[in-house]
Amino acid sequence: MKKEIVIIGGGPAGLAAAVSAYDAGVRDILILERDETAGGILNQCIHNGFGLHTFKEELTGPEYAARYLKMAQEREIEISLNTMVLDISPEKTVTAVSPERGLFTLEAEAVILAMGCRERPRGALAIPGSRPAGVYTAGSAQRLVNIEGVLPGREVVILGSGDIGLIMARRMTLEGAHVKCVAELMPYSGGLKRNIVQCLDDFNIPLLLSHTVTAIHGKERVEGITLAEVGPDRMPVKGTEEYIPCDTLLLSVGLLPENELSKSAGVALSPVTGGPVVDETLETNIEGVYACGNVLHVHDLVDNVSAEAAKAGLSAAAYVQGKKTEKGDSFRINCGRGVRYTVPSTVYRDEKENVTIRLRVDNVYKNASLNVYFGEEKISGCKKNIFTPGEMETLILLPKQWQGREGDLTIALEDNA
Repeated sequence: MKKEIVIIGGGPAGLAAAVSAYDAGVRDILILERDETAGGILNQCIHNGFGLHTFKEELTGPEYAARYLKMAQEREIEISLNTMVLDISPEKTVTAVSPERGLFTLEAEAVILAMGCRERPRGALAIPGSRPAGVYTAGSAQRLVNIEGVLPGREVVILGSGDIGLIMARRMTLEGAHVKCVAELMPYSGGLKRNIVQCLDDFNIPLLLSHTVTAIHGKERVEGITLAEVGPDRMPVKGTEEYIPCDTLLLSVGLLPENELSKSAGVALSPVTGGPVVDETLETNIEGVYACGNVLHVHDLVDNVSAEAAKAGLSAAAYVQGKKTEKGDSFRINCGRGVRYTVPSTVYRDEKENVTIRLRVDNVYKNASLNVYFGEEKISGCKKNIFTPGEMETLILLPKQWQGREGDLTIALEDNA
């Protein structure tokens, strides 16, 4: 079977990309979603805070997902649920399986990767101890509470201060559990400032920076954990160990873009983000294969996911319609001081539209400027009181800023005088 655009993933990125491609004139679109419902992780995110940028109002996760699902249904975009994609070839042949169709293949003119991300598990942390019940990733606990109606535990410690961990500290508290603390390995939180305030400060939950769990105690069920301070080398400091009794440990220790399928297709991945390397059209190194959302890099706001996915949908539509501009010379976007990564990493000089650059810093910087240079020439910059790794930064690059200039672009943080 042939399809013009096949989208892998029916979460917020996949739905937004499909709607955008449809509105650009492509009608032969198929979304492949492995779950029994579309909407992705938003279906279990029942807290509010979504949609302020996209819809100019505050929505819960399911409400936000429902908005995009309704848009897709109004356009009669085909969504194949309970469908697991097994392989994507470099020639854009998609192999999938579902209860209704069995094993089948699709020949796509363009593929949009929108598989989202997954949580880093306990096994990646190498925490000493046995394997008792009561150790969950924060996302798993969120599904248990919000979808299954099950409270995982009563006395809770959370390791990691990512947004999901912060949100689950509040959620567990509201359901009657006692969250003893949130411990964070780094000297700064990995979550949004608003979540620290609304989920921890408002409920008097301690945030212990530069701390980690060094042991899990218990055989059948978690009985407690050992918490210790860490030094600048992120290694436990001897003599700072403290035993904390608890029956549940939630892990919020990072999200990883889900790119096993991308690897099978031969997509080049960034060693920093774990997501595909893309140009300003969000095209990967394989022609006609695009990436967007958390499979590309982990976002802090779903509104940014939708905006990025809309760009991927437009680019894929232009590709299948033969409107894609031939690529000529390009310039790289280099990461200077304090910048961990940028998306995209290259821009073609023939591009005639504004380019949105999203990036994260590698530490906390106070009273600093994020400056953009072509060679030695500064072309733009923005000042802020504080830059943190938990908050994604967005820059808009105008064509006039690169037209007629040679060399590459560099983005760097500099201290304000």
